[in-house]
Amino acid sequence: MLDLLAPELPDELGRRVSQEDYKRGFRERRAAIRDRAAWKLERLQHFEETDDDSREALRQGDWPTVLRLFEAERDALVRRARDDAARGVVFHRIRVVETPVTPYVQWELHWLRLTAQCGHSVRVLPASAVAASEAGSPLPELVLLDESTLYRVLYTDAGRPDGAVRFTDPGTVRNWSAYLRELYAAAEDVQEYFHRVVAALPPPPPA
Repeated sequence: MLDLLAPELPDELGRRVSQEDYKRGFRERRAAIRDRAAWKLERLQHFEETDDDSREALRQGDWPTVLRLFEAERDALVRRARDDAARGVVFHRIRVVETPVTPYVQWELHWLRLTAQCGHSVRVLPASAVAASEAGSPLPELVLLDESTLYRVLYTDAGRPDGAVRFTDPGTVRNWSAYLRELYAAAEDVQEYFHRVVAALPPPPPA
């Protein structure tokens, strides 16, 4: 377990935005980043992705189609990684994983391993490693862009996207940036984690 406590993130310091505003703001801010890092922390173990054919294949229990659709994205992932590199951008993803691995997370880890193979930065932390920060509640889902905008991404109880709370307070952003860097430093490369924990698992059930 990491002897590290998460900073506070009071809603009153942020601004609630709709799902549409979050998606638009994310795209604009991510495209504008130059020579900086961005960060994403994923903690929930189940999401209901929308407009995603591979996610629908998981719901249907069609694992061969999941893998085929993932592989079809390889070239696009390589191009995106090269574009980020040309702009001096590294988008770091930190995935917290509970065991036993849920069907959704097993599906996602196959995707994240592929993104890492294509040049993206992804690491994994076991849930036990962040227990010190979760005495009251799980860590939030977070996206930090350009070292100035922090989003706490919101989901319904069913795991569907529900907008975000946007924080631009410098102290809040600075504290969470430092925390995310500590988590990333302690995490394991997703490809190593995949081969150690996920590769031998049977296909997940429909989820």
